[in-house]
Amino acid sequence: MSTRSAGLDEAVTSLSAGARRWMGLHAAYLDSPAAHAELPVTPRVKALLQLAMLRRYWEKCAPADPALAEVTRVVERVWQRTDFRRLLTLDERYARQFELMYAALAPAGSAGDAPRAVLARLAAGSYLTPGRKPPFLHLEARFYADLAGVQHSFAPYGELYEESPLPRAATLPVADLDGCQIAHTVLYLSDFGLRRPRLPEQERRRALRVVERLTDHCVVLGDWDVAAKLLLAQHCLGADPLRTPSGAAALRMLAAARAPDGALPGRSAAERLPADVTPVQYFRKSYKVTLVVALMTLIVTGGRSNEPALTAATAHREAL
Repeated sequence: MSTRSAGLDEAVTSLSAGARRWMGLHAAYLDSPAAHAELPVTPRVKALLQLAMLRRYWEKCAPADPALAEVTRVVERVWQRTDFRRLLTLDERYARQFELMYAALAPAGSAGDAPRAVLARLAAGSYLTPGRKPPFLHLEARFYADLAGVQHSFAPYGELYEESPLPRAATLPVADLDGCQIAHTVLYLSDFGLRRPRLPEQERRRALRVVERLTDHCVVLGDWDVAAKLLLAQHCLGADPLRTPSGAAALRMLAAARAPDGALPGRSAAERLPADVTPVQYFRKSYKVTLVVALMTLIVTGGRSNEPALTAATAHREAL
């Protein structure tokens, strides 16, 4: 039985268009002199890698969207910068993870031989072997290694799934589960919805029930960021989040939370930004969750849009 209301389709399409428009307007800030001065290095590098991830799926879902052109220009310019490659390794905790993401998400023809050189160095340093990484990091590394087209010795996806927390999550209280890690397990298994997860049908249904429980929990908590990831996980597991009760509730929550400029102003209802926040604080606290909502709605809606097109002139006029 469908639980989709007459206006939910329109609300989600508008949510998607607003989030994409905001990303298109503000992406260039990440590579601006102002951002170099105002943002810490590691969060800025991570934000640019996340932008490249968004660009990859945006191009597949809505290649003609004018806001995508703004994002693509930023990503291509950054990937050509030798100083950006140096920034990837400044924080040793994330250096190899960031380098693998950089190589996997490189726009075609934009970075020359640099991604191949990075992959060769990672292979020589044993990062593309299981080693002592926790199971979730094995899954993440395999996903990006496969995107990069590089040889590795990680276990098959089915084995990595069995080693993840998700198969045992059905018997645990929802408050004890890491919703972000559960969602990303599904996203990596399914390439963010581009392929069916390699799970037996019974296991797929069990995983979907866990994700739906977590989605309900996030609605109760007002957790916008994790709810958006779980909505995409529902889609990747074969459900229509506009029709599941938990999905419909979460989508209504996100649509109601959206600011007039299209951003989600904070990670959760409890952390919603006040009206007097500075532009830099607004960007830092809104960027990631707005990107996640843009990514989720692009994939779930197939890139539908009902808002005015973004032009380059508008972007330059309105960008931070």
